[in-house]
Amino acid sequence: MIFHTNVRDDYSKLAIELCKKENVDGLIVVVPHFVFDFEWLFYNNDGSTASMCGNGTRAVAHYAFTNQIAGKFMKFLTGAGVISCQVEDDIVETQMTPPKELKASFEQYGLKWWMVDTGVPHLVTIVGDIELFDKDIASKMRYEYNANVNFTSLKDTDQLYVRTYERGVEDETQACGTGMVACFLRANSLNLISGSAKVYPTSLEELTIRLEKDTIYFKGKVKKLKG
Repeated sequence: MIFHTNVRDDYSKLAIELCKKENVDGLIVVVPHFVFDFEWLFYNNDGSTASMCGNGTRAVAHYAFTNQIAGKFMKFLTGAGVISCQVEDDIVETQMTPPKELKASFEQYGLKWWMVDTGVPHLVTIVGDIELFDKDIASKMRYEYNANVNFTSLKDTDQLYVRTYERGVEDETQACGTGMVACFLRANSLNLISGSAKVYPTSLEELTIRLEKDTIYFKGKVKKLKG
């Protein structure tokens, strides 16, 4: 959910109220900025804040363009830094923030994990079948490492399937852009996937992630659900 205001304030209580009412995972508040097109304040549905949300960047860019807050090429400030987006009709491509490896590969609960910050911290494990997603393990890992948790499986060298357990929601979500990017980076670093791939989250929407000259681009269709 997104709304635009001129007042920079704490909207955590409103986020809890609206997210519960509309059954959504988060609230984005668009506020003015003197340097960039705008700034966002991002809230999870429990009222906590997050620095970055990949899908949120695409949604807010489409909202800003549609409501004449920004042009088709825009830059806006998030807690993870400045984000650049390009809007073409209902397709939005985001230039993601540079990733930071937080922890080298390690084993736990019989799975091999990797930890990276793609705007927010993510744990990634690669499994043979995406249905092997284990919510109990994901929940334990989330609290032990204070990170979102991703299970991913590959199909050929250009398709990834991803399931995500998210902080702030404290459950599996339908899609997580930064999580999909984290999974893509892990598979790419192991030469399991090419520099461009289709990625399918639990919602099964088709998204594209590509790596070009060490820059990550995240692209997909934005669909307006209400209002």
